[in-house]
Amino acid sequence: MAQVAQNPSQQQKVIITNKYGNKLVGILHESGTKEIVILCHGLRSTKEDDIIKNLAAALENAGVSSFRFDFTGNGESEGSFEFGHYWREVDDLHDVVQHFHGANHKVIAIIGHSKGGSVVLLYASKHHDIKTVVNLSGRYDLKAGLEERLGKDYLERIMKDGFIDVMQSGSFDYRVTLESLMDRLDTNMHEACLQIDKECRVLTVHGSSDPVIPVGDASEFAKIIPNHKLIIIEGADHSYTNHQDELASVVVNRIKEALVHFSNDV
Repeated sequence: MAQVAQNPSQQQKVIITNKYGNKLVGILHESGTKEIVILCHGLRSTKEDDIIKNLAAALENAGVSSFRFDFTGNGESEGSFEFGHYWREVDDLHDVVQHFHGANHKVIAIIGHSKGGSVVLLYASKHHDIKTVVNLSGRYDLKAGLEERLGKDYLERIMKDGFIDVMQSGSFDYRVTLESLMDRLDTNMHEACLQIDKECRVLTVHGSSDPVIPVGDASEFAKIIPNHKLIIIEGADHSYTNHQDELASVVVNRIKEALVHFSNDV
């Protein structure tokens, strides 16, 4: 594995056009390694999220290259934000992976937080080209958590009006359309995870005090994914606010294992 002192990391903006013609914007942390890790943010978040940036920094310190990017309609990337579109984000991720495979890199792991955690698992169910997947606080039951976000009787209201506007501190935040809501409701994590290859090493990390996605979701993934390891970080919330170092240590250890597996497979 590359030494940081010999290969000081360089950050550069990289723009990748996805299959739908939208430009995806990301930051490449180049540590001089052919192997690279892709980092995926969560719902209403970006590549600048503290978790994503801290993991990129931790990987840098370990001498591992990484790429953090904005999904379509988020951050600097083109396109309109959609509440659902989990499989569209899988397509975004696939386009990113293909870009780096064609740019003299080898993607050895994909890591996602929250919605990004669900996306990397869906990716592994559809594409079988990456053998290490890290799911950080992903949601197992996509029908859950909607009332808290959209309010009571959300289904009746969206069927009547065709959309729901979500407010934050009294001002407009984003719009949920009927199409994007149904996309989320129709995305079956259980069925998808049954399609993950047994050769794919999946790590799920979840905080025991997560108020957004219950820690029980992590246990459901552990039941159905064949080659799975579960780590519960005691006291951690959804954003790992006071547990960033512990999270980084867990993730970097898994990536070091992935590097060993990759070198053995080559």
